[in-house]
Amino acid sequence: MANLPLTLGALRSSHWGASARNGWSVKDELRHNLIAKLARKEPLFPGVLGYEETVVPQVVNAVLSKHNFILLGLRGQAKTRLIRMLTSLLDEWTPYVAGSEIRDNPFAPISRFARQTVEQMGDDTPIAWLSADERYVEKLATPDVTIADMIGDIDPIKAARRGADISDELTIHYGLLPRANRGIFAINELPDLAGKIQVGLFNIMQEGDVQIKGYPVRLPLDVMLVFTANPEDYTARGKIVTPLKDRIGSEIRTHYPLTLGHGIEITSQEAWTARPAAPGTAIEITIPDFIRSTVEQIAFSARDDKRVDKRSGVSQRLPISVLENVVSSAERRALISGETEAVPRVADIYAALPAITGKLELEYEGELKGGDAVARELIKLAVMKVYTQYLDGVNMRQVVQWFELGGAVRLEESASAQSLVHALGSIQGLLEHTGKLGLSENESDALRVSAGEFILEGLYAHRRISRNEELAFVAEERRRPVEPTPGEEEEELDPRRRRKQRRDFN
Repeated sequence: MANLPLTLGALRSSHWGASARNGWSVKDELRHNLIAKLARKEPLFPGVLGYEETVVPQVVNAVLSKHNFILLGLRGQAKTRLIRMLTSLLDEWTPYVAGSEIRDNPFAPISRFARQTVEQMGDDTPIAWLSADERYVEKLATPDVTIADMIGDIDPIKAARRGADISDELTIHYGLLPRANRGIFAINELPDLAGKIQVGLFNIMQEGDVQIKGYPVRLPLDVMLVFTANPEDYTARGKIVTPLKDRIGSEIRTHYPLTLGHGIEITSQEAWTARPAAPGTAIEITIPDFIRSTVEQIAFSARDDKRVDKRSGVSQRLPISVLENVVSSAERRALISGETEAVPRVADIYAALPAITGKLELEYEGELKGGDAVARELIKLAVMKVYTQYLDGVNMRQVVQWFELGGAVRLEESASAQSLVHALGSIQGLLEHTGKLGLSENESDALRVSAGEFILEGLYAHRRISRNEELAFVAEERRRPVEPTPGEEEEELDPRRRRKQRRDFN
């Protein structure tokens, strides 16, 4: 920034003002820089995963078309992250008239302040510079937002300080939209704006200007408008004003991860699992792939569950928070038992229930059952599906038979890996199958315990073994014929008495 021109005269004689002199708008700038990135084959939105073949091409088309656009999607679909990354398509630095509240283009000022400054000072007009991030303005739509907040209003205090007439343009207090001039203005949850505020956006979207509080002043703002909304609200019967909807150039639908692999990749990127060691400890955290898959499968199962509200959705924040809680539970166990390796187990997923229940909006049927019960069933279903993915077709008859012959094992959540690996090793044939989960023969005890417990939990989910109230794995109880009650047995043995009772009744 040290070499940037600081006066209008210096700016005129440099290459920095070329785009401004040529009358480029923000949308032209975005389009130009996007084309350059595409030509260089650079990643457009690094860190936004799973949208490469769906959402990103539509955003590219909208920018190339110089459209204002809206992202429609349920919560936790990276809508806000995506629109914030549009700043990567802006120039690194942009000049404006120093002191201008609406960041006037030095070559085409629109506010009275900037026009007067350029007229009076000419080439000596001071120039300030905006970084790309400073050209992004975001507003969360709430019902209490006013026209003054969004567009502007008369400022009597400013008039009094200047000694100016209240009808003077210099007494205007500009709202967020004019202050986003020459940048990107984003509104999150657009339908939550009051109807009259939505109407106030018409002019800027169609005619490219705003009028403030009845002033006979035209401000042809240069701004790119982007919005986000929930699809349930963004309908003719919802809270969106139809004429505003008509003025938005492109409507782009976002989505949750389409595959389990995409979900795992997103969760691994966002979850805080690479944790620095605490003073005096050296705990290594290892997360098995089958645990990552199970955590992610919980979200996928919840999105398909009829007891979970589909209109609210199941945010990607659920598996992110669950994985962080699961790692914390394993970390706590390692600290208590003095181990140097923390490996999450299925028990740690059950310990992460608080990270699940708070993120599920339940339907009536789910409310009757209770959030904890629904969450536990989702975990069980997730384990069952991941177990099938890894161990489908593997002969577990030997393990099941060990339980049928009277075997039982209790895996304490807080027990150390060393103590549990002996218990699991006594189950005939169990640890032999951990190789199917990606473990080698020389893996640590903590990993072998995690794999062994996962296999038992999978057998329990498939109802091949059972688990009692003490959380001990035991043989599955077989269904037996219902034993007759004493009264029923007596009637079977003496049918004449039953016929006599019927006659007496009649």
